[in-house]
Amino acid sequence: MRDDLVADDLWERVAPLLPPAPERRRRHPGRLRVPDRAALAGIMYVLRTGVAWRDVPAETVGCSGVTAWRRLHDWTEVGVWPRLHAALLAELRRADSLDLDDCSVDGSPVRALKGGITSAPRPSPRARPGSKHHLIVDRHGTPLAVTLTGGNRHDITQLLPLLDVIPPIRGRRGRPRRKPRRLYAHRGYDFDKYRRLLWKRGIKPLIARRGVANGSGLGKVRWVVERAFAWLHQFKRLRIRYERRADLHQGLLEPACSLICLRRLRTS
Repeated sequence: MRDDLVADDLWERVAPLLPPAPERRRRHPGRLRVPDRAALAGIMYVLRTGVAWRDVPAETVGCSGVTAWRRLHDWTEVGVWPRLHAALLAELRRADSLDLDDCSVDGSPVRALKGGITSAPRPSPRARPGSKHHLIVDRHGTPLAVTLTGGNRHDITQLLPLLDVIPPIRGRRGRPRRKPRRLYAHRGYDFDKYRRLLWKRGIKPLIARRGVANGSGLGKVRWVVERAFAWLHQFKRLRIRYERRADLHQGLLEPACSLICLRRLRTS
């Protein structure tokens, strides 16, 4: 197994969250089960390189692509990735490297070659199938939550769902944090209805107004969400959606966010 795919600090955080391995049958036990760390290395290899599952080099990685896909499916079903992300966010907050007062939100379209439930033609003349990644980050660009929708969904429709899926972030005494104090967004989110809904949640909306010339000054804060998308799409498997199933693509988005959090934790 390649050690650079699953570092020791990553494995120490993932291992306690994995479900126990099923017991082997006494009669006709079959092949030995591939170790979880090797399977995680196969998932990380696909996430970083973008190769098809069938092209994973088992001799190098220590796991076949089929086994890595099955393990991704199993771990996504039991919720390993959201718990890993929440644990890393808590560590960042404990290290005073998370600023939840000012958050930014945005969406980014991606192609969806195989379609899927959450895929839909984007509003363009060619009308190719696509999906959207919706992301909310803190003031430093640390991903707090990410969702997946069809390519023709307006960004504003995912504003409240993104806030709802932010995990309770612990790391300090007192109640865990689940919402920002101020939320920055571009003029595509400029709807008075959603401004009122944000105020009801105790969040101050700082959203650029439509029909106003550029120069609102909000860009000096909300640019970090654009950088976070650049970090996210450095994982080549996320630049184009190849997974037909939305839950499996989401199962790749969440560990990618966890890896970004781990990088920030290493430098904090």
